[in-house]
Amino acid sequence: MRQPPVDYIERTREQYAALGYPPYQWVRNQESLALSIPIKPMHEWRVGLIASGGIYVAGQVAFHFRDDISYREISFDTPTDRIRTTHFAYDLTDSRRDPNVVFPMDTLRGLVRDGTVGELPHCAYTFMGGIYSARKVRDVLAPALVTRLLQDKVDVALMVPV
Repeated sequence: MRQPPVDYIERTREQYAALGYPPYQWVRNQESLALSIPIKPMHEWRVGLIASGGIYVAGQVAFHFRDDISYREISFDTPTDRIRTTHFAYDLTDSRRDPNVVFPMDTLRGLVRDGTVGELPHCAYTFMGGIYSARKVRDVLAPALVTRLLQDKVDVALMVPV
Protein backbone atom coordinates (compact mmCIF):
# COMPACT_ATOMS: atom_id res chain seq x y z
CA MET A 1 0.00 0.00 0.00
CA ARG A 2 1.39 3.38 -1.00
CA GLN A 3 1.88 6.01 1.69
CA PRO A 4 0.39 9.46 1.19
CA PRO A 5 2.83 12.28 0.35
CA VAL A 6 4.66 13.94 3.25
CA ASP A 7 4.21 17.69 3.61
CA TYR A 8 7.84 18.41 4.47
CA ILE A 9 7.37 22.15 4.83
CA GLU A 10 4.65 21.74 7.44
CA ARG A 11 6.56 18.91 9.13
CA THR A 12 9.65 21.12 9.38
CA ARG A 13 7.60 23.96 10.89
CA GLU A 14 6.15 21.59 13.48
CA GLN A 15 9.53 20.08 14.38
CA TYR A 16 11.20 23.44 14.89
CA ALA A 17 8.26 24.68 16.96
CA ALA A 18 8.52 21.55 19.12
CA LEU A 19 12.22 22.32 19.69
CA GLY A 20 11.31 25.81 20.89
CA TYR A 21 12.58 27.72 17.87
CA PRO A 22 10.73 30.62 16.25
CA PRO A 23 9.05 29.83 12.91
CA TYR A 24 11.60 28.67 10.39
CA GLN A 25 12.54 31.16 7.69
CA TRP A 26 13.40 29.34 4.47
CA VAL A 27 16.76 30.31 3.01
CA ARG A 28 16.79 32.41 -0.11
CA ASN A 29 20.27 32.41 -1.57
CA GLN A 30 20.98 35.62 -3.43
CA GLU A 31 24.41 34.65 -4.70
CA SER A 32 24.87 32.96 -8.04
CA LEU A 33 26.78 29.70 -7.97
CA ALA A 34 29.70 28.94 -10.21
CA LEU A 35 29.15 25.28 -11.06
CA SER A 36 31.47 23.55 -13.43
CA ILE A 37 31.25 20.41 -15.49
CA PRO A 38 34.21 18.04 -15.18
CA ILE A 39 36.40 17.92 -18.26
CA LYS A 40 37.55 14.36 -17.56
CA PRO A 41 35.44 11.42 -18.69
CA MET A 42 33.39 9.86 -15.89
CA HIS A 43 35.56 6.75 -15.69
CA GLU A 44 38.42 9.02 -14.53
CA TRP A 45 36.45 10.99 -11.92
CA ARG A 46 37.51 11.09 -8.29
CA VAL A 47 34.14 11.14 -6.53
CA GLY A 48 33.55 12.65 -3.08
CA LEU A 49 30.54 11.95 -0.88
CA ILE A 50 28.73 14.24 1.55
CA ALA A 51 25.56 13.08 3.30
CA SER A 52 23.26 14.85 5.77
CA GLY A 53 21.59 11.81 7.33
CA GLY A 54 23.36 11.86 10.70
CA ILE A 55 25.68 9.04 9.66
CA TYR A 56 28.65 8.04 11.80
CA VAL A 57 30.82 4.99 12.51
CA ALA A 58 30.43 2.83 15.61
CA GLY A 59 32.91 4.28 18.09
CA GLN A 60 32.58 7.87 16.83
CA VAL A 61 30.53 10.36 18.82
CA ALA A 62 26.94 10.40 17.55
CA PHE A 63 25.39 13.67 16.45
CA HIS A 64 23.18 15.57 18.89
CA PHE A 65 19.89 17.17 17.98
CA ARG A 66 20.14 20.92 18.46
CA ASP A 67 22.09 22.80 15.82
CA ASP A 68 24.94 20.32 15.61
CA ILE A 69 27.16 21.78 12.88
CA SER A 70 29.92 19.22 13.31
CA TYR A 71 30.77 16.66 10.67
CA ARG A 72 32.26 13.19 10.66
CA GLU A 73 34.88 11.67 8.40
CA ILE A 74 34.11 8.11 7.37
CA SER A 75 36.79 6.11 5.63
CA PHE A 76 35.69 4.39 2.43
CA ASP A 77 37.35 1.27 3.90
CA THR A 78 34.77 1.16 6.72
CA PRO A 79 32.68 -2.01 6.67
CA THR A 80 29.00 -1.22 6.13
CA ASP A 81 28.00 -3.04 9.33
CA ARG A 82 29.90 -0.42 11.36
CA ILE A 83 27.86 2.49 9.92
CA ARG A 84 25.27 4.03 12.28
CA THR A 85 22.61 6.72 11.86
CA THR A 86 20.89 9.14 14.21
CA HIS A 87 18.58 11.99 13.26
CA PHE A 88 15.50 13.75 14.58
CA ALA A 89 13.79 14.40 11.24
CA TYR A 90 13.38 11.04 9.49
CA ASP A 91 12.42 7.48 10.28
CA LEU A 92 15.70 5.64 10.89
CA THR A 93 14.31 2.13 10.33
CA ASP A 94 15.58 1.72 6.75
CA SER A 95 18.89 3.53 7.27
CA ARG A 96 19.68 1.33 10.25
CA ARG A 97 18.82 -1.80 8.24
CA ASP A 98 20.87 -0.65 5.22
CA PRO A 99 22.91 2.56 5.61
CA ASN A 100 23.27 2.75 1.82
CA VAL A 101 19.78 4.27 1.57
CA VAL A 102 21.23 7.49 3.02
CA PHE A 103 24.94 6.87 2.54
CA PRO A 104 25.65 5.02 -0.75
CA MET A 105 29.17 3.89 0.12
CA ASP A 106 28.75 0.36 -1.23
CA THR A 107 27.31 1.72 -4.46
CA LEU A 108 30.26 4.07 -4.96
CA ARG A 109 32.75 1.31 -4.19
CA GLY A 110 30.98 -0.84 -6.80
CA LEU A 111 31.16 1.96 -9.38
CA VAL A 112 34.93 2.11 -8.85
CA ARG A 113 35.28 -1.68 -9.10
CA ASP A 114 33.38 -1.84 -12.38
CA GLY A 115 35.22 1.15 -13.85
CA THR A 116 32.22 3.51 -14.08
CA VAL A 117 34.12 6.09 -12.02
CA GLY A 118 37.83 6.36 -11.39
CA GLU A 119 38.41 6.47 -7.66
CA LEU A 120 37.25 7.61 -4.26
CA PRO A 121 39.16 9.79 -1.82
CA HIS A 122 40.17 8.35 1.54
CA CYS A 123 36.93 9.36 3.26
CA ALA A 124 33.41 10.69 2.94
CA TYR A 125 31.86 13.43 5.09
CA THR A 126 28.59 13.38 6.98
CA PHE A 127 26.59 15.74 9.14
CA MET A 128 23.13 15.89 10.60
CA GLY A 129 20.82 17.96 8.43
CA GLY A 130 17.97 19.95 9.85
CA ILE A 131 20.30 22.62 11.21
CA TYR A 132 18.20 25.60 12.16
CA SER A 133 20.84 28.24 11.54
CA ALA A 134 21.33 28.70 7.81
CA ARG A 135 24.01 31.26 8.69
CA LYS A 136 26.06 28.64 10.57
CA VAL A 137 25.72 26.22 7.66
CA ARG A 138 26.77 28.91 5.18
CA ASP A 139 29.59 30.40 7.26
CA VAL A 140 30.99 27.39 9.14
CA LEU A 141 29.90 23.94 7.98
CA ALA A 142 29.75 24.41 4.19
CA PRO A 143 33.17 26.11 3.92
CA ALA A 144 34.74 23.37 6.07
CA LEU A 145 33.31 20.67 3.80
CA VAL A 146 34.36 22.51 0.65
CA THR A 147 37.88 22.81 2.04
CA ARG A 148 37.97 19.07 2.69
CA LEU A 149 36.74 18.25 -0.83
CA LEU A 150 39.37 20.54 -2.33
CA GLN A 151 42.07 18.91 -0.20
CA ASP A 152 40.79 15.52 -1.40
CA LYS A 153 41.11 16.75 -5.01
CA VAL A 154 37.69 15.42 -6.01
CA ASP A 155 36.33 16.06 -9.49
CA VAL A 156 32.69 15.72 -8.43
CA ALA A 157 30.88 15.40 -5.12
CA LEU A 158 27.75 13.37 -4.59
CA MET A 159 25.52 15.23 -2.13
CA VAL A 160 22.93 13.05 -0.38
CA PRO A 161 20.32 15.10 1.49
CA VAL A 162 17.95 13.51 3.96
